[in-house]
Amino acid sequence: MTVDAEFQRSHRTAPRPSILARQGDGYRRDIDGLRAVAILLVVVYHVWVGRVSGGVDVFLMISAFFLTGSFVRRMDAGKPLAIGSFLLSRFRRLMPAASVVLAATLGACWLLLPQTAWPQLWKEGWASLGYVQNWVLAGDGVDYYAHDSALASPLQHFWSLSVQGQVFVLWPLLFLVGVPIVRWTRRSATLVMSVLFGLVFAGSLAFSIWETADLQTFAYFDTRARLWEFAAGSLLALALPRVRLPRILRAVLGWLGLVGLVVCGLVIDVRGGFPGYLALWPIISAALVIVAGTRPRNEHPELSDLGPGRLLATRPVLALGRDAYALYLVHWPILILWLTVREHTQASFLDGLLIIVVSLVLARTVTLLVERPLRLPAGERGRPWRNVGVIALCAGLVASVLTPWQVTTTAQAEALKTEHAAQYTGALGGDTAGDGKEVPLIPVPGASDRERWSRLDEPCTGRFATDIADVQESCTQTKNAATADHLVVVIGDSHANQFSGALRPVADERGWGVVMLMRPWCSLETHEDGTDLASYCNDWQRDATELALSIRPDALFTIITAATPDSPDERLITGASETVDRFLAEGIRTFGVRDNPRSLTNLWECAVNGEPCNFPVEQALAADNPAAALGDRIGLIDFTPWICPQGLCLTEMGHVAVYLDNNHLSYPFVKTLAPALDQQLGELLKS
Repeated sequence: MTVDAEFQRSHRTAPRPSILARQGDGYRRDIDGLRAVAILLVVVYHVWVGRVSGGVDVFLMISAFFLTGSFVRRMDAGKPLAIGSFLLSRFRRLMPAASVVLAATLGACWLLLPQTAWPQLWKEGWASLGYVQNWVLAGDGVDYYAHDSALASPLQHFWSLSVQGQVFVLWPLLFLVGVPIVRWTRRSATLVMSVLFGLVFAGSLAFSIWETADLQTFAYFDTRARLWEFAAGSLLALALPRVRLPRILRAVLGWLGLVGLVVCGLVIDVRGGFPGYLALWPIISAALVIVAGTRPRNEHPELSDLGPGRLLATRPVLALGRDAYALYLVHWPILILWLTVREHTQASFLDGLLIIVVSLVLARTVTLLVERPLRLPAGERGRPWRNVGVIALCAGLVASVLTPWQVTTTAQAEALKTEHAAQYTGALGGDTAGDGKEVPLIPVPGASDRERWSRLDEPCTGRFATDIADVQESCTQTKNAATADHLVVVIGDSHANQFSGALRPVADERGWGVVMLMRPWCSLETHEDGTDLASYCNDWQRDATELALSIRPDALFTIITAATPDSPDERLITGASETVDRFLAEGIRTFGVRDNPRSLTNLWECAVNGEPCNFPVEQALAADNPAAALGDRIGLIDFTPWICPQGLCLTEMGHVAVYLDNNHLSYPFVKTLAPALDQQLGELLKS
C-alpha cells in the first residue's frame, strides 16, 4: 500500500528557498506531505469512520510516479535497466518492516485469537509473505466493506502491499518492452512509455469498471482492476515536465485536489464502486496536488507558494510522512486485535485515540530500528548477495513463527483424532457437547478442504464432459460413473454439494455412479434478470441442466428449498415446479432435498469454543416443508430430524461439529447422515 519513497530519496537535491520543485527536480517535499495526508486518512477512516478513504489509491499511484521517473531517466541516459538488481533492492526495501510486523502480528494472533481463526491466518500469513495476499482474499470472497472491523483479519491490509509488489515486477517488464521500441522507432522514451502506459490505463480502467459492477468484492483485490491507478501515476510522471500552468491556477487546482482527497470518503459511498470509476476521485485529487507543486523553470524561486505545498512541507506533516509505511503496517493489526480482545465492533473516540497513539509510537520504532538501519544509501541498489541475504532473513523470520505454529497444531490435532476415531459418531451419537471427555472436535482447525467438504473422485470425462468451460470446471464424477448400472446426477450450489457426502456412501453400497454439477451460489432457482445472481448463474444453470438431461441419469438430486438465517421464512425455490416437470418429462426421477437450518452466528466457532449456540428448529425452518406443495411428482428428502433432534438444532453431535460456518454442514457430520438418506430412499423407491 505505501509509497516506496526510495525513488524520492535517491534523487533528492539540496534544499531550495522555495518549497516548489522545478520540472526535472528530484526531491518533492510536498509529495512526502501528500503521503502523510493519505496515511492519516487511511488510519482515521479505519479507526473511526468505517469507510474507504481513497488514501490507499493515492499511495498506489505515487509509487508508480517515482518508479517511472527513475526508469525513464535510465532509458534517456542509455543505461541498462538492470531489472534483477532493481527487484532485489525493491524487496530489500519493502520486506524488513513488513516481515517484522507480520511476524509480530502472527505471534499475537497465536496468543489472542481462537483456534477457529488459525487456519485462515496461516493461509494469509504465507500469502502476505509471498505478496499474493490480495488473490487469497479475492478467492475467499472477503467483503472489505460488509465486515465490521472486529470480524476482519488482522492481516487483511497486506492486500495492497501484495498488489504493489506485483506491480514492482510487472512495471520493469513494461520498460523492457519499451527499450527495443525506442530503438526501432527512434522515438523518445517518454513518448513510447506514454503509449504503453496509456494502453494499460485504458484497458485496466475499462476492466475495473466492468468487474466492479459485476463482482465488486473480487474486483477490490484484483491486481488487474488496479493497474490503471499505477498507470495514472506513470503517465503523470511522464507528462509533468511538460506542464505549464500559471501560478494562480496551480494554487487553485492544488487546493481543490487536497480538499477533494480529504472529503472523498465522506462525499461518496465507495462501498459498491471501488476500484471502478469512483477511484478516479482520489487519483485525480492527488494528481492535482502534485501538479500544483511543480514550478515552471522560468518562474522566480522567491515567489511564494499559494497552493497547499507550503502546508504539506511543514515539519509535522513531513514527520508523519516519514513513518507512513510503518504506520500503515502497524495500525490495522493493532485496531483489529484491540477490538477482538475487547469484543467490540467499533472503536470509541477514546479507544481510537489510544490506538492511533500506540500505532504512531510503534511506527516510529519500526522506522528507526528496522527500516533505517537496512536502508541503502541514496541512489544505490546494493550488492545482490547482501540484498538476497536480507530478503532471506525476512522470509525466515516469518517462517519461524508460522511453521512451528501450523505444524505442531496440525500434528497434535491429527494424533488426537486418530486416537479417538471410534468416538466420532456424528448424527448417530447425539449431543456430546460438555460430556467431559477429552475428544477433540472434528473437523480440526487447519483441516484440508477434502476433510471439510464432500468431493467426488475426478473431473468429468467421456460422455459426462462438455466443451462449456464454466460447466466443465464444476463437473466431477465417481470412478465408476461410466460403468455403473444406475447413475445419479447431483446439481446445484454448495448446499447440494454438501449433501452428496451422505449420498456417496449410499451410492457405493448400491453400486450407483454419481456425477456432480456444482457452482457456488447457483441452485436451480430462477433468478430475475438484471441481478448479480442472474448474471453469474443463469448461463451456468441453463448449460448444466442441458448437460444433465443429455446424460440421461436414472435420478436427479438437488436442493429444492431455501432457508433464511434465524428465520422461519423458508421457501420453495423459484421455478422449482417447472424444473421438476422438465426432468420428469425425460423420464428422470427427481429427488428434492430440503435445505438445512441456517444462522447468523458462526456455529463452527460455537462448537469449537464450547459456546451454547443450539437453537430451536422453528427459529430457522418453516413448520412444514414448503416442497410438499410439489406433491408426489418429487421424492422429498428431509434431514431435519437428524440435524435438529427433538426440535433442537445442535452445533455438536457425536464429537463432530455439525456446521462449518453459519450455514454449511461439515463433511464429517454429513457422512453420518447416510443411514438417514438410505432409510428415506428405501421408502421412496418402494412407492
